[in-house]
Amino acid sequence: MTQRSATPLPAAEERRGPHEAASLTPAQAFDALYAFCAPALVRQTFLLSGRRELARESVERAFQYAWEHWPEVARDPDPPGWVRAVAHEYALSPWHRLRPRHRRPEPPPAAPPDRALLEAFLTLPPTYRRTVLLYDGVGLDLPETAAETQASTPAAARRLLHAREEIAALLPDLADPAVLHRRLTEVASAEPLRAAKPPAVRLGSERRARFWTRAAIAFTLAVIGATALTLRTAPTKYEPPVPAGETVRGVPPKPAPGTLSDTELELRAKLRAQTAHGPERLLPETR
Repeated sequence: MTQRSATPLPAAEERRGPHEAASLTPAQAFDALYAFCAPALVRQTFLLSGRRELARESVERAFQYAWEHWPEVARDPDPPGWVRAVAHEYALSPWHRLRPRHRRPEPPPAAPPDRALLEAFLTLPPTYRRTVLLYDGVGLDLPETAAETQASTPAAARRLLHAREEIAALLPDLADPAVLHRRLTEVASAEPLRAAKPPAVRLGSERRARFWTRAAIAFTLAVIGATALTLRTAPTKYEPPVPAGETVRGVPPKPAPGTLSDTELELRAKLRAQTAHGPERLLPETR
């Protein structure tokens, strides 16, 4: 585990001198920050998550996000801390447990002491785990740890003490914070963790930015098209709905036809006896 740098520039840029470091292009400054922070961040996120692939993914996503917001990151007083906070939050996201490949357990460390420490460390709640890592692993002071974990200083102190007690209850040899710091460093360094190359991370960030830009444009066009279709097909005036039918009271029901009377029977026989075709049906007869 590496100690946090007190200056906003990585060590690679400090060796160049102030004038040469200031003349770096954004890509060169990003690559220097990546080379300075990525190896340690991969080890830190492995301790937080217990997963090697997720550790590499967390660091890559954090630096991709940093490249998308590079002017903001470059002006930040602590660029390593900016990227570290994003990587830790991504590694501890609860949504990873829903991914199919993260439901399968990964092989534990080969050495039994390393395996026992990692298992004990992963039993802590995520916020406690992160507090111990920042304070006992990275070497931040208590206010900085509280600020990065979005907690008050007393809350961070209680988390730290409780986490140390939990680890000491499982592994009494790690009750000393100095021994815990050394063992965390040894466990993280024993794993063959490698980060991607800086150009690949920048290229991935640019691809993600293009994808989301195109998705936003497509969504905007879909909304415009749906709005135009609605305006085209919507009625131009208000048409009140037809009310439901109601029963009219006070009107007698229509009677059903009954049997014919004698007069009606004679009239029907007379009509049937008359000529059915010819001009007589059209001209009245003189009586």
